[in-house]
Order: sequence, then structure tokens, then C-alpha cells
Amino acid sequence: MKQTPHVAAAVLALLGPLLVEPCALANESLWGHLSDAADLQDVRGVAVEFAGPPPVRRITLHATGGQSYAWVSLPAPPGGWDLATRRAVEAVLTNIGEDPLEAMLWVVADAGWECIADVAVLPPGESRTFSCALRKTFPDGTPKLDPTRVRAVQIMLKNPKPGQAIEIAELTAVGDALQWMRPPGRLDVPAVEDRPPMAGRRFFHRLDEPRHDSTTQPAAILWLPRDWQPKAAYPVIIEYPGNIFFTADCYSTGQPEQCVIGYGMTRGVGAIWVSLPFVDAAGHVIENGWGDPDATAAFCVDVVEDVCQRFGGDRSRVVLTGFSRGAIACGFIGLRDDRIAALWKGLHCCQHFDGDGWNGATLEDAVERARRFRGTSVFHTDNPAASVKPIGDALRVPVEFASSGLGGHSCAMFLDDRESTRRLREWFSDLVESGSAAP
Repeated sequence: MKQTPHVAAAVLALLGPLLVEPCALANESLWGHLSDAADLQDVRGVAVEFAGPPPVRRITLHATGGQSYAWVSLPAPPGGWDLATRRAVEAVLTNIGEDPLEAMLWVVADAGWECIADVAVLPPGESRTFSCALRKTFPDGTPKLDPTRVRAVQIMLKNPKPGQAIEIAELTAVGDALQWMRPPGRLDVPAVEDRPPMAGRRFFHRLDEPRHDSTTQPAAILWLPRDWQPKAAYPVIIEYPGNIFFTADCYSTGQPEQCVIGYGMTRGVGAIWVSLPFVDAAGHVIENGWGDPDATAAFCVDVVEDVCQRFGGDRSRVVLTGFSRGAIACGFIGLRDDRIAALWKGLHCCQHFDGDGWNGATLEDAVERARRFRGTSVFHTDNPAASVKPIGDALRVPVEFASSGLGGHSCAMFLDDRESTRRLREWFSDLVESGSAAP
């Protein structure tokens, strides 16, 4: 029988949901591969107690105190979790202590993707199902997470007191979603490896000789571009990370492993990328604040000299960048004295700037620091031009501004193909191609 357009439309209306909606999936436990605390990836500020036979039935975290944030990370099994068609990851958390406790459930991304959280304050004795929506986006619609690149689920406590405790009763993948589709042009940041240097590898790097005033030797993190060749000369990008800071919309560890700007700026070719920590006088990595600013600056100078000598970095083409705390550090650390200020051909600051008042970075002192700059250009992402103008005037070089439109406190914009990122890449390319020198 020949169908009329109305009949065909009615058939499609009935069958349409079946054609586009995934089949209903049962809730799936995500921690069957964990049997005791030895299986955990990362434990900080808590004692962990497993209860019940495998697959695990319950985990209890007992706060030991002394940390602004305490946590345990439950790693994905070998091969990862299959979350490509899942709606959310959920856990049931119960405050079994005697005081209110702020808890966070995080789905922790790999390869530079943003992490996703559910955050709540639990009164004593209260249970709550925490739920992290795997398809969550930034305000502009940019996906925060690739559900096929989840490396861990993290349960975090904020400002816990000794003796406080929380119980985790379930960890499951729930709900259905359409098959994950990767955004075109999106970059994945290479993992850090504890292996010898080579082209196309991101690795921990320590100076050959510890500084005379240091009892420990902090690590820089180096990326040698995929086109790296010995005895060739390459521009160098030095990057500082943000402060340790966890809210419902921001996951910032304070560690250099989380840096992504340099990779997004170059797409992994044509430049050496170095992620640096903030350190104290003894050389310990500092997640919160500046540590010892003079020690941090001195370590930076030593690393730049070492990278130029050993890996072909071009001293005339060194650029400093950073996000949040790292953006302020472009002036507060990078222009701290004439020696470190002389390193930079350009500066790039994302979402904060020296002089905005954070942690002693006053405008008056920032203007004085800016006068030490000897480079040729500066670029700001998501910083207000009017607020930066006094610093720009003191720099005495062209200053460019771009708005990413991302709508979140993150540097995820540098890993996708948007106008502000393309402008930054063009700025960097023009900057480092305008002059070079042999290593």
C-alpha cells in the first residue's frame, strides 16, 4: 500500500526515538577491579578502609588532617571504563562523622580534558547520591570531558578535620547517552613519562647538579616536539600552572603536569615546551601560592639554560606563559629581576595578570616589574584590556587581547580549534620566526 506523507510522518514519529536513542543499559559497578588499598592510585590526607568481599562493597575514608584538600583516587581498570554511551557516574556518600563535611565526587579526565564534579556539604549521618554528568559542557557548549578518556574517579574532602570520615557505598555508571562523538580539531595532551628524552615524548627532567642551596631536586616537565632533531635550534615555551583550587567548576591541581597551553600553542611541533613548578627554598614543589619567589625564579633560569644547552633551545626565542596563578607569574616571577626578565621574547597570560592583587601581586609593583621586560610582544587571553593597560604601558611593546568565549576558569580553549586559539598560534609563530640564533 502506498503511504501518504502524513502516514510516513506518523511512522517516523513512532520509530524515531528507537532509531536515535541508545538501548537501555543497566547500572554498572565501576570498582569490581579494586580489592584493597594497595589497588588505589593516589591517597592524600586520609586513611582508607575496605569492607566487604570483592567486588568491593564499601570504602571508608578517615581524615588525618593537615590538608586543605584530602582525597582518594579510584583508578580505571586496565583498558579503561566503557563510558562512551553512559550518562553519568554516581556514588553514594555518607558522612559518618560528627561534624558537617564538604565532599566532592570527581570524574578525572586524561589527556588535558576538564574534570567533572558534584559537590555538597553533608550534615552528620546524611547520605547522598553524588552524580557527575559525563556530557557536561562549558557555557559555550564545549565538551568538558571525553568519556572514553577517564583515568580515575576521585572522592575529595575539603578542609577535613582529623577524625572526620565518609563512607562510599556504591560507584556506578548510570543512564544512557548517544555514542560519544569527538569534536573535530581537538588535541589530546601527551601523558608525562618517567623515561629517557626523545622526540614526541613528555618526560620528567631534572638538572644534572642540584642547586647549592637545595636539599632536593624538583622536576621540570619537558616536551620535545615530534620534529625534534639533535643539534637543531628550537623556540622554547616555559609554562606555569594555576594554583591548587577545586570547586564545582574548576579542577586545578597546582602541579606542572596539568599544564596544556604550550602544547595547544604549537600542536606539538616546532618548539620545546617546558612546564615548571613553583618551589620553596629547599626545592619542594609548592601547589599553593608562590613558595619562595626568588628560588622559583632561580630554578626557572637554571632550567632554561639547561634546556638550551642540552636540547637545542634557542635563547633568543623563549616565551613565558601561564594560566591563573601561572599568568600572574609571568610578571611576578618572570620579571622578578633583570636576569630572569632578560630571558623572554614574549609573554602570554591567561585569566589573570600580574598586578591584579592576588597573593601580593600589587599593581604598583607589577608596573615596576614590567619595566624590566626586554621582549617584543605580549598576548592576553580572557583578560580585560582596561585593567591591564597600566602594565601594558610599562611594557612598551604591542599587547594583543583575545576572548576565548569558553565561559569557565580553565585553559581547555587552547586544545580546540577556535578563533582565539588560532590567533595565539599565529602570534607565537610570528614572534619566534622574527629572529633566531644557534643554540
